[in-house]
Amino acid sequence: MTMSPSVPAPDELPPARFALDRWTWREIAHLLVNLPMAIVGFVHAILVIAVGVGLAVTVIGLPVLVVGLRGARRLGRLERGRARSLLGVRIEEPSPLTLGRREEGFFPRLWSGLKDPVGWRSLLYAFIRLPWGVLTFTVTLVSLFVLWPVLPFIARRLTAVDRAMVRGLLSRSDELERRIAELESDRGVVVDTAAADLRRIERDLHDGAQARLVALAMGLGLAKEKLTGDPEAAARMVEEAHGEVKVALQELRDLARGIHPAVLTDRGLDAALSAIASRCTVPVTVSVDLPGRPAEAIEGIAYFTVSELLQNVSKHSGARSASVEVWRTADRLMLQVRDDGSGGARIDGGTGMAGLAERLGAVDGLFVLDSPVGGPTTVTAELPWRDRAPAAGRVS
Repeated sequence: MTMSPSVPAPDELPPARFALDRWTWREIAHLLVNLPMAIVGFVHAILVIAVGVGLAVTVIGLPVLVVGLRGARRLGRLERGRARSLLGVRIEEPSPLTLGRREEGFFPRLWSGLKDPVGWRSLLYAFIRLPWGVLTFTVTLVSLFVLWPVLPFIARRLTAVDRAMVRGLLSRSDELERRIAELESDRGVVVDTAAADLRRIERDLHDGAQARLVALAMGLGLAKEKLTGDPEAAARMVEEAHGEVKVALQELRDLARGIHPAVLTDRGLDAALSAIASRCTVPVTVSVDLPGRPAEAIEGIAYFTVSELLQNVSKHSGARSASVEVWRTADRLMLQVRDDGSGGARIDGGTGMAGLAERLGAVDGLFVLDSPVGGPTTVTAELPWRDRAPAAGRVS
């Protein structure tokens, strides 16, 4: 995360010295504002606890607590902003509070609001800040007139406690909350990808096989009418219809291969990757070293990742040869595709690399592109390994 030039990173603070420089004045301003902010937060915390807990035996108290916790969240956001602008403390905003869907009912949504850890920690922060705000305001104000030569050192020590309190109580809950935010983002990628795939399949069916089958039906209808009056013309029409059937069948096979190829289901990654390598316009060597077959979803993503990369090799690389390596390391499935082409590929270069990176990221995978100008290009992909579930209905 980049820092603003005017606000140093927390681990790059200028050392305190016998001078009231700009950074010292920021810290002094923060310490003086502590008291009014602490009073506002303390009053809010007392009201929430007194009213909410006092009325908790009734139906009214619990919604009051939820509203108070949401207000504490907003006060926490203000405190994070103040620490960011005056102390250079950079803390990621916690995930927004979600109370669930309305159809889940009143009490489940109420319970979601009551167990909000960010709200409770913000409320605790506001509650314990009053004595600290009184202390910092008094010490700073007195030091401005009496101890001003050493005020920079005093301000640095006091704001160090402020930084620790903000980081400890107003930061994200923990690693779990970070993972929740990532999964919410990944879910959107998965939904968008699935919708795009459905649109592609619908378009291919409408523009390809469906149009050919409609033309085939019309041709056979005309042939049927000419069957008695002009048998030779009818025979030519039937011959043309036979050719259209072959083309339509090939298009349906290509479409089915694009959804999930039969060779992948029947024989696994080694055979499936060898099949797509044989269709590449440059010679491709394939090496698959796996102790078994991964889960179907992981296997499918690995297949289509290599397929897309080899298409890029054929279309854009100008390579004379390429290689595909697949292996397992601990609990990760590793893919590496190399070519000796001209290089210069980029994630945002319009070759589908960005889509591949998003798909892999949606399942906790990684996508690394190394393509200097002049080549060679190496793409390394990493997927989580999950063992394949036994086939349903199989009798051991």
